[in-house]
Amino acid sequence: MQATPITPEKVAIPAVDGFRLQAHVWARSPSEGHGPAPVVVINPATSVHSRYYSRFADFLHGWGFNVITYDYRGIGGSRPHRMRGFEASWLDWGSKDFEGVLRFASQRFAGHPIHVVAHSVGGFLVGMAPSNHLIERVFTMGSQFAYWRDYAEHKRLAMYLRWHVVMPTLTALFGYFPGKRLGWLEDTPRGVVRDWVAPHPRFEDIYRSGPQALSAEARTQLVESFSRVTAPTLALSTSDDEFGTVPAIHRLLRYYERSPSTHLRIEPEALGLESIGHFAFFNARFADSLWRIPLDWLRDGALTDDLPYRQIRLEPRR
Repeated sequence: MQATPITPEKVAIPAVDGFRLQAHVWARSPSEGHGPAPVVVINPATSVHSRYYSRFADFLHGWGFNVITYDYRGIGGSRPHRMRGFEASWLDWGSKDFEGVLRFASQRFAGHPIHVVAHSVGGFLVGMAPSNHLIERVFTMGSQFAYWRDYAEHKRLAMYLRWHVVMPTLTALFGYFPGKRLGWLEDTPRGVVRDWVAPHPRFEDIYRSGPQALSAEARTQLVESFSRVTAPTLALSTSDDEFGTVPAIHRLLRYYERSPSTHLRIEPEALGLESIGHFAFFNARFADSLWRIPLDWLRDGALTDDLPYRQIRLEPRR
């Protein structure tokens, strides 16, 4: 692994509809290694700035990968000058933004394998991109689509009040969610908030009504788009993640019917840690421990065999 991280290249990647997304590219020299180095696209969690994943991108680049990080429209460097009334939804993030980044990766790194690392909703967006069949391997961390009944039981009421009462109320007042003022993630477009708070156990039902409403045929096609993903998926979760419970992880994995999936679950106590939760995995303090799990998977399709995790069988649909 290289000792000194490089300065990534700052680029603007066009989404499918032309919206410019701020992104950064960690590129390997063509003379380095043997054969085309894989390119890893990192899909952030909802309303998390892509810079949070920079240390992880440095890590992967040091191990021989090309890496792309980017901000969804309305977030971080892809934020418009005026957030009030700016429209963007999860559907936009997946079918337009992530799709645009996939196209960029396939052109900039033509002939290179494309892998995806996805945090939280980032694993959900993979299924919405028309070019998702190009992906060869997927690693997800705590990925789900925030159906409230899947929240950890002992925190469900408090989470419901915070994310499904306070957040939409403030969004209605401001025309967007002012998360940065509260220290609750980045400021967030109102359409994303609307998708998040929808009380549906099936994500396609989010788009039955409202500004992003789809016809019954279009909703069926959206679900079918997940079946284009044939890349094997390694889903990692932690026992103290109030969002990424086992039901939540499996609710999403079941949409990827043609993706062979493996779910590994970690208990922080087994590693001598007080907590990991939903966000801490991408902290650089885990470079010599937990980060070996995605590294082994992305590099060799292998499971790290010396860490105390449990493999969880995929639950049948309820």
